[in-house]
Amino acid sequence: MSRVGFYDVDAAAAARANGRWWSENAGEYIDEHGAFLGDADFRWCPEGLREEDARLLGDVEGLRVLEVGAGAGQCSRWLAGRGADVLATDIAPGMVAQSAELDRRTGRRVPAVVADARALPLADDSFDVAFTAFGAIPFVPDAQRVHAEVARVLRPGGRWVFAVVHPVRWIFPDDPSPEGMRVLRSYFDRTPYVETDDAGAPLYAEYHRTFGDHVREVAAAGLVIDDVVEPEWQEGNLQVWGGWGPHRGRYVPGTAIFVTHLPR
Repeated sequence: MSRVGFYDVDAAAAARANGRWWSENAGEYIDEHGAFLGDADFRWCPEGLREEDARLLGDVEGLRVLEVGAGAGQCSRWLAGRGADVLATDIAPGMVAQSAELDRRTGRRVPAVVADARALPLADDSFDVAFTAFGAIPFVPDAQRVHAEVARVLRPGGRWVFAVVHPVRWIFPDDPSPEGMRVLRSYFDRTPYVETDDAGAPLYAEYHRTFGDHVREVAAAGLVIDDVVEPEWQEGNLQVWGGWGPHRGRYVPGTAIFVTHLPR
């Protein structure tokens, strides 16, 4: 019997399942969220914050930039239009195929490769900036490996910026309406959210981390936190995205963006 909820799960099996899920559902995901994300735009989060306004990556012209968990490469495509030399990576072949389709549609090609963020097939000290907007980190049990790999491929002084589900988001149900403004789970309960098939094998999983967990994982990779951005819901944004929506967004942060760097 299939199950949906918070369960302990085999970590390696869940990570493999997530790669398959994102690949198999890539087209549906783009159909649902593509208009909001844009083909060559850079939104950090469902709240609607754009890099054009936030400038969390700084001036990227002439810099080598890595996107981790890039999906269809919308953010990378926007950065390429600002003069960055960008490489997009994602674990899901289906998402990389969607990126190629957006390349054709926009006429702006971004190199994209299939890669596990925990074992990047890239040389040491080869990028000036790395970032992810909800890629990889929420979907692996061992996010510290992602941070360590990014630190390895960054040049000294390089910047690593990552957007994740805000830790307080997990205490609420996946309901953006007024009825969803109820605390149902402990902030300290790190049991992953899992969807399984009839045999009990994981199909999809997401992992909760507290603020302290994120800080410790970043520090263990030798990175320094410069800022944490908690975007407010953007005026006029009526997008409803899972547990995110304009009602909850007025009261509760749904996204945390960590701005870090690798010391020289």
